[in-house]
Amino acid sequence: MNDYRSNSHSSPATTETAAAPAGYRWRPRSIALIVLFWLVLHIGGLFTPGLLDDVDSIYIEIAHQMLVRHDYVTPFIDGVRFFDKPPLMYWLAAASMHIFGPHDWAGRLPLALLTLGLLLSVYALGLRLFGGASVRPPAVRTNPDRAALYSALALATCIGPYLYTRFYIPDIPVALFLTVAIHAFLVALDRIRAANNRQPATSNSPFLPCLIFATATALNILSKGLIGLVFPLAFAFLYLAITKQLRLLPKFHLIPSTLTFLMITVPWHILAALRSPPITMPAGLGLPPRAGWAWFYLYNEHIARFLSRRIPHDYGQVPVPLFWLLAAIWMFPWLPFVLGYIPQGIRNTRASFRTTNNQQLASSNFALTLLLWAALILGFFTISARQEYYSLPALPALALMAGGLLAAADADPSSPSAKSSLFWHKWLLVPLGSLAAAVALFFFVTAPHVDPNTDIASLLIQGGGDYNLSLSHLFDLTGRAMGLFRLPLLCFGINMAAIGPGTYLLRRRGYTYGANLALAAAAAGLLLCMHAGLVRFYPTLGSKDLAEAILTEQAAHPEPSDVIVIDGELTSGSTLLFYTHQPVHLVNGRINGPWFGSFWPDAPHIFETDESLRHLWSGPQRVFLLTYHADKRRPDLAGFGTVNTLATSGGKAILVNRP
Repeated sequence: MNDYRSNSHSSPATTETAAAPAGYRWRPRSIALIVLFWLVLHIGGLFTPGLLDDVDSIYIEIAHQMLVRHDYVTPFIDGVRFFDKPPLMYWLAAASMHIFGPHDWAGRLPLALLTLGLLLSVYALGLRLFGGASVRPPAVRTNPDRAALYSALALATCIGPYLYTRFYIPDIPVALFLTVAIHAFLVALDRIRAANNRQPATSNSPFLPCLIFATATALNILSKGLIGLVFPLAFAFLYLAITKQLRLLPKFHLIPSTLTFLMITVPWHILAALRSPPITMPAGLGLPPRAGWAWFYLYNEHIARFLSRRIPHDYGQVPVPLFWLLAAIWMFPWLPFVLGYIPQGIRNTRASFRTTNNQQLASSNFALTLLLWAALILGFFTISARQEYYSLPALPALALMAGGLLAAADADPSSPSAKSSLFWHKWLLVPLGSLAAAVALFFFVTAPHVDPNTDIASLLIQGGGDYNLSLSHLFDLTGRAMGLFRLPLLCFGINMAAIGPGTYLLRRRGYTYGANLALAAAAAGLLLCMHAGLVRFYPTLGSKDLAEAILTEQAAHPEPSDVIVIDGELTSGSTLLFYTHQPVHLVNGRINGPWFGSFWPDAPHIFETDESLRHLWSGPQRVFLLTYHADKRRPDLAGFGTVNTLATSGGKAILVNRP
């Protein structure tokens, strides 16, 4: 990246050549620290708990079905076509399970590896931004590695990325590929600008970065759809427009980049459309007369979702204030340093536009990069349909803000960055950490002792929320239930005390490097406490124990014609599919995920009604019924056959029509 300094005798080419080796060099110690945190947090939690009901087990079971069917074009779940998402996440999980076997940890492994890729990509981008940007706190210039390291550790140990790698969704890969695309764009822009001042060497051609940008954008589309194209292109266009460099757009090798993009994205889209062409749709459901994959995926899943008109409307809508609040929470405990950076970043960006030096104005400005990146993501989802985790692709930019501020504070204890980091740490992180520690330790002390074998569902307020948010189950907790979380509560309280007042004392005494590493370590401890809590909460979120109970009964008394039934929609017990490797029937479950695919002629007859369930129960086949409403189902089915309880867990029961 060009480093235009005040020395008028230094040409852009000279300063770029001199700055790049020192600014962009990866340091083994920093990489080792990043990998260590990743190993502890992501590989350490790879094997527990079991898969969660809903999208976690559905996406990984789709990947497993690709292996079984040898069909890597059309996703199937429970024998029904599933058009909601593009295939990259399925392909990666399928490849992992092909290598290691159909295990839950194997299905999760690609997401863990992609998370490592995200951390390293943030580190690499941090080196470039803080090692070569023209408008930045001068102190950062001396140690870009420190800024890059802090940025990667902030992203590794903040709440959002960790929380949303506990189940298999594509938002972390979206953040990864967007980070790579933005980095490639900035490299290409620097090389294009350098070419205007000297004859570029082959190694400094923008051609390869342009192809990397196209490839990352294509992989983003295959991860989460058309949004993967919108964000990189919008960032590049707005950046060039703001810095008055749109005239450079034709120099970004548009034709080969477009061809690369199309070569990666087009084949699957064409094959998917051909494999699931339009068929006649039932009337009265709001569907067009004929619809296929193209209508559902391209229009319904993208345009209609953006306009909140998707059919079926099977998702909640997070209010805008809550969306922004959660975006801030996802950056905890590094949020104070993001807040400390933003005013400086705005001032730096404004200063670059007041300069009379056109070269400095046009050079890559790291403050503008980060502010535009975050504003683009958060602004887009403010005006469109949004879930609480849709802000994740903005978090790398926020982590880089925090890393830049902390590195500047390291280099000069008297700088505005040092004063800002100390101020926000004192007035935000200390009170929040102290309060959270006090609450956690209070529940640790006052929570009753509970038998660890107690079913957590018996201690919760069942059905206390609408569960539209991924964290809604937390509102089911009671004082008695806290007895199952005593150790996580103790660890949570200790780590929150360290995050707040503990690391503040180090920072106040000038041990900024130690304070930042201690903050990362305490934050990692906090995340491990959250994982331990998830393990204890698992029976209400997944059905692995119930699937194993069915398999044990089948092994002891084999009957080839067994039928497994879920009382409700598929997400009520979708882990049964993965762990039993058997199809399931759904009682009143022809809704949401498998609904559209159920109209295809090849859809299996898995949809039951209350009446057909009673008929099935009285028939010759052994029936295993997973239900949340055992007290209602027992008397309902008693007149049609024996009703026995095979197993219970997490408020669910497996009823069976055999003695």
